[in-house]
Formats: sequence, structure tokens, C-alpha cells
Amino acid sequence: MSESEGYSAAAEVGAVRMRRSWRERAWIELKKAPFTAWLGLVIILAYIFVAIFAPWLAPYGEADAQFGAYEPWSAAHVFGTDQIGRDILSRLIYGARNTIGIALATTLLAFLIGGSLALLAAISRGWVDQVLSRAVDVLISIPSLIFALMLLSIYGSTTLSLIVIIAVLDSTRVFRLARAVAMNVVVMDYVEAARLRGEGLGWIMRREILPNIMPPLVAEFGLRFCFVFLTIAALSFLGVGIQPPTADWGSMVRENASLIQFAQFDIKAGITPLLPAAAIAILTIAVNFVVDWFLMKTSGLRDEH
Repeated sequence: MSESEGYSAAAEVGAVRMRRSWRERAWIELKKAPFTAWLGLVIILAYIFVAIFAPWLAPYGEADAQFGAYEPWSAAHVFGTDQIGRDILSRLIYGARNTIGIALATTLLAFLIGGSLALLAAISRGWVDQVLSRAVDVLISIPSLIFALMLLSIYGSTTLSLIVIIAVLDSTRVFRLARAVAMNVVVMDYVEAARLRGEGLGWIMRREILPNIMPPLVAEFGLRFCFVFLTIAALSFLGVGIQPPTADWGSMVRENASLIQFAQFDIKAGITPLLPAAAIAILTIAVNFVVDWFLMKTSGLRDEH
């Protein structure tokens, strides 16, 4: 074996050991996680499972309206039907795929836009930082829900416009956090050394700054997902979010809200509008449980309880 081949083999073995030790450390930390973090993880995984396998789990199609309107809870329709005869359980299951999928895509796009511009502003500073920061200040000063309603009324309530508009509005919050933490990193010696070596702007952003600001960004991703998730549900409740016949939890609350007034005669009918609202609330709480635990681990604080 040549000397170069020996170095390559040793490097490969070292990389394998590093990955294995990282997985072992992650599993050890996960085993020490509190009950709330485990509960949150289990709930999130359950939602993801339902979202992925919705066509196989739902007893009927999400737009299947062949049944009678407002049929009661039964073996054929576990949670009854809505105002045009669609099975509510099936729409709840499909709603997991649509609502969570769109919220996740929107959050990823918001972080791509806000994070990239924040790193650019932190590294470049000067007029680039000033222009980007003032533009973000202007957007943040406008109430996001009202601004989203105005833009959706102009460009239409399509899925693409919904994702892009909310992502651009939410990227301003990501920008401010990412810029704040990045400004503490760009003054470090290793970043200056990379500049003196002649490394490009993109390389410095990916290799020197981004790995050192990941913990707060990951925690912010969880919180931002919750805000986006609730925003989409609110817009759908107002009728300008995800459009029918696509199943969405926010629009399901609006469509079945009239059943609440019949709660004194049929408690099951009164509960029906609360089912999609409960699905929204449970996922939001679960994500916050995991984010709280992650913040505790990455902040260096110790939980004494």
C-alpha cells in the first residue's frame, strides 16, 4: 500500500468513527431528554406518518362528497360528514399532508431567503448591511396578517402565491435573528484568517459562519414553523388560504363552525369543529416541547427539575 493510499484509508476510518461517535452522543442526549421532549417527538413523528401515508390511511377521498350532509358519528363515518357530505376523518388525515407540507415548504423558503441575506449583510457590512436592514425594518413595521391578506387578494390564493408571500414576510424575522448571531461570529479570528487566505464569500458563509450559528437557527426553525403553521390556518379560516376542495384544518374549522350551536342537542356535533382546531394546537405544543428542550441543551443551562 502506498503512502497516499494509507492516508486515505486512515482518513476514511476517522470519518466513520466521527460519525459513529456523533450518533452515539446524540442517542445519549436523547435518552436523557425529559418526558415532554419525548412526547413532542412522538407526536411529531405521528403527524409525519399520517401526512406521508394519508392516501392509505384515509377511508375516503378528501373531496369525496357522495354522502349526506352532516351525517352523525358512526362506524362508516367516525367523525361524521361536513356540509356537502365529505367524510371529516378523511379530510383531517389529508389536512395533515396539506397543512403541514405547505407550512414546512414555506418555513424552509423563509430560512433560505432570510438566512442568506442575513449572512450576506453580516459579512459585507457597510451599505449592503444598511440597505438590507432598513428594508427588513420597513416590512416588519407592517402587520404581517393584513399585508398577507392584501397581497393574496392581488395575486390570488394559489398554493404557490401563499407559500411565497408568507415566506417573504416571515424571512424578515429570520433575517434579524440570523444577522444578530452572525455578527458575533464574523469578528472571530478564524473568519478573518479565511478572508486573508482568499476564500470566497460563499465558502466563508457555508464553512465558517453557518456551522457556528446553527443551534439558535434550528430552534428558531421550530418556532417559526409554528407561526407559519398558525398563519396558514388563520388565512384558510378567513377563506384566502388553502382553497377547496383541498383539505385544510383552518378551512375545516370555518366550514363546520355552525355545528357548535347544536352542542346542547348533540355533543358530538358540537365537538366536530374543534377536531381540526385540536389537531393544530397539539402539533404546535409538540413542536414547542422539542424546541424548549433543544434550547436548554444548546444554551449551556442545566435543567434542575
